[in-house]
Amino acid sequence: MLCRTFARARLTNTVGVTRRYASTEALLKTVLYDDHVELGGKMVPYAGYSLPVQYKDSLINSHLHCRNSASVFDVSHMGKLRIWGDKRIDFIETLVPGDIAGLSANQARLSCLTNEQGGIIDDCMITAKNDHLYMVVNAGCKVKDIAHMQDQLLAFNANQSADVRIELLDPEWELIALQGPKAVDVLTQLVPSSVALAKLPFMFSANINVAGIDCMVTRCGYTGEDGFEIAVPAKKTKELFHKLLENKAVLPAGLGVRDSLRLEAGLSLYGHDLNEETTPVEANLSWLIGKRRREQGGFLGAEKIIDQLKNGAPRKRVGLNILGKAPAREFTEIVDQSGNKIGAVTSGTFSPCLNRPISMGYVATPFSKNGTKLGVNIRGKVSEAEVVKMPFVPSNYYKPT
Repeated sequence: MLCRTFARARLTNTVGVTRRYASTEALLKTVLYDDHVELGGKMVPYAGYSLPVQYKDSLINSHLHCRNSASVFDVSHMGKLRIWGDKRIDFIETLVPGDIAGLSANQARLSCLTNEQGGIIDDCMITAKNDHLYMVVNAGCKVKDIAHMQDQLLAFNANQSADVRIELLDPEWELIALQGPKAVDVLTQLVPSSVALAKLPFMFSANINVAGIDCMVTRCGYTGEDGFEIAVPAKKTKELFHKLLENKAVLPAGLGVRDSLRLEAGLSLYGHDLNEETTPVEANLSWLIGKRRREQGGFLGAEKIIDQLKNGAPRKRVGLNILGKAPAREFTEIVDQSGNKIGAVTSGTFSPCLNRPISMGYVATPFSKNGTKLGVNIRGKVSEAEVVKMPFVPSNYYKPT
């Protein structure tokens, strides 16, 4: 794994949170709002919430701490819901292209809600529990996601004589992410000795008592590191948050670090790298679509998505190594070697682990092959760039031995 030590470098304006999500509307607060402020969190508007972009530590130090130790993130702004009913899997498979029927008990799968044109309404995580599906959606999309799902549910129940129903878990449940190579050691100290976290694979969940609190723990995350997302009752969130921070290996981390970590891991951010005009094939997410779903379809936008799987898409999301010193951020033009515009950057930052700028963006498909030499037009000056395979920094997801 790269990035276990690092020489100092400059990392500024990592996510542009205040620019992207600033709003004059009243902001929502998670249960941990006061705790973030007491810990020195710099609070900013994000997806309708007031959340910490960083704490007292620098963004670089905070980023490297997660790569080397363990960090805790408040991700309670994410939408959390359960889907009930005998035909719940049939219902969700009309909305997403993933093979949800193929999940084993307690297995989670990344997928996406698609529209009739094949565009991505949102990306989401779906976990198969014994008697329901547990689903997490993005904070900035959860209102439209739930409205979309409810509209589709009315027609599904009527046509299928079904009784599928959606239960919203906000705000009764909150969500905390514990990420980093030492996350498992930290969590092991808080669970009963009978719980063997070494047997919990990546993308599987379990109902576990953590520090005396009944939680649902999923081994997953948005950093490229080993780690867990812990669904916890809202009234117990503060208690668990501070229990995690009692461990000297753990520091709180904010939105800025979450963004630089996920970009090094080659993970997309909805509203920037993904949107309703972008298909999963264009987004380089074809791996989300199982063989059975490719053959049978049956989800919104299937005709266009399956056609692109067979015949190709006009553009592709790619990773870019930026060979100049200045990061190529969102909206930066991507040009070919003759200076012709062929795409645009959707995310970009300075990588603390690689000590250089990295970006991802969309280019016309003929220019998407790894090793292709391109340019990025940064404030009127073209810097050299090269298409590279993602993730930029090797992921450290856990697999039981």
